[in-house]
Amino acid sequence: MPCLVVVLALAVPRLTTAVLWLFTSWFHGVFEGWLWPLLGFLVAPFTLLWYSAVHNWYGGQWGPWQIAGLVLALLLDFSPASGKRKR
Repeated sequence: MPCLVVVLALAVPRLTTAVLWLFTSWFHGVFEGWLWPLLGFLVAPFTLLWYSAVHNWYGGQWGPWQIAGLVLALLLDFSPASGKRKR
């Protein structure tokens, strides 16, 4: 059972990104090419989702709350605990 929870925790941001990519126009106009979304999907899915949320919800304006959200997303993606979640 704990292994299932770990697998779900790892899959949720990537699954959300895939669903948004396939069924909505959420990422249209956010990135110029395909490289950054692909790297975000593979390496930093929380950061990819937050960056696109700022673009869609706040018109791309970066204020203190948006930057705090970005720092939180980066911490979730690159924290030392993320290596333990992947095992």
